[in-house]
Amino acid sequence: MIDIQRLQKVSMIWVSVVYVICYLAIALFPDLRSWFAENALHMESGLISQSVISAGTFVWGLIIWNIITLLALWLFSSLYNKIK
Repeated sequence: MIDIQRLQKVSMIWVSVVYVICYLAIALFPDLRSWFAENALHMESGLISQSVISAGTFVWGLIIWNIITLLALWLFSSLYNKIK
C-alpha cells in the first residue's frame, strides 16, 4: 500500500527542487529560456508566439524530455527512498 503522506511530502519537495533549479537556470543563463522554448516546447518566444516544427526541434525535444524524465525519476525515487 502506498503511504499517501510520504508521497505528498516527496512530491512537494520534488516540485520545489525542480522549480528552484529551473528558476536559477533562467536567472543565470537568460538565453536558455528561448533555446528551451524553441527546442523543447516548439515555439518562439516574443510578443507573438510562433510554432516551430522541424526535424531538428523534434529530435532535440525528444532528447530534452527524455533527459528531464530520467532526472525527475532519479530525484523522485531518491527522495522517496530517503523520506520515511
